[in-house]
Amino acid sequence: MGAMKAQVRAIWFLLAAALLWSLGGVLIKLVDWHPMAIAGVRSALAVPAFLLYLRRKPVFNWSRWQVAGALAYAGAVISLVLATKLTTAANAILLQYTAPIYVALLAPRLLGEATPARDWLFIALALGGMSLFFLDEVTALGIWGNVCGLISGISFGLLVMSLRAQKDASPFETVILGNLLAAVICLPFMFGPMPSLRSWLILALLGAVQLALAYYLYVLGIKNVSALGAIIITTIEPIMNPLWVLVGVGETPGPWAILGGLLVLAAVTGRGIYAARRKPAPA
Repeated sequence: MGAMKAQVRAIWFLLAAALLWSLGGVLIKLVDWHPMAIAGVRSALAVPAFLLYLRRKPVFNWSRWQVAGALAYAGAVISLVLATKLTTAANAILLQYTAPIYVALLAPRLLGEATPARDWLFIALALGGMSLFFLDEVTALGIWGNVCGLISGISFGLLVMSLRAQKDASPFETVILGNLLAAVICLPFMFGPMPSLRSWLILALLGAVQLALAYYLYVLGIKNVSALGAIIITTIEPIMNPLWVLVGVGETPGPWAILGGLLVLAAVTGRGIYAARRKPAPA
């Protein structure tokens, strides 16, 4: 019974994290500044907020999973901000949600979490949807935005596995290190003309709530679900993210991107529903 309650609580944590993450697209679009500077300041502001949520002194063991997770985290948050600024928010977030592909490919080797044969059908569907994002007529910057979205997906998949590998330790330090690393990488882009007061207020919201609080809840939740399951539960993010952007700035994705996004979401959620209806295997 205790394990079941912990799993239900973990699901709620992950859903709350996904809802906060979904605000990233519209908030990033509203900040008039270089995307690397946005990513760096957001991560820098997230560190003290995360420590406040943690309410204890962080302990860094510098394990390979902690360091690898920090690198993956920095790659995920920086490339997602770049993708959001260079292409549509829908493209950016949906391409990040190709992460289950990389989890399925690497989790058996890195985590010992087997990928059932049936999952490869859903992975193939997601890959097909991913390829459609590049068929819309976009600028050169838009294409690079799509590439950054793919990089974000790979990085996010690696991050999920690194956090999952630390489920019996403390993965919170990975997030702290990742934010510090992202801030240092982006530091050179923070000099020059400063954004408006409204942009600074949005950046504070991005750092303290949309990033720090969301990842705090996510790390709490991921301890009690599988790596692939964690991504499936948070599918609410790519659904809500484009809706917030549509309402906030009036941005709409292209027709091929919409079709590709539907295929990606169908693949990810379909796999989750199919797996949930089958009798779980013994631990």
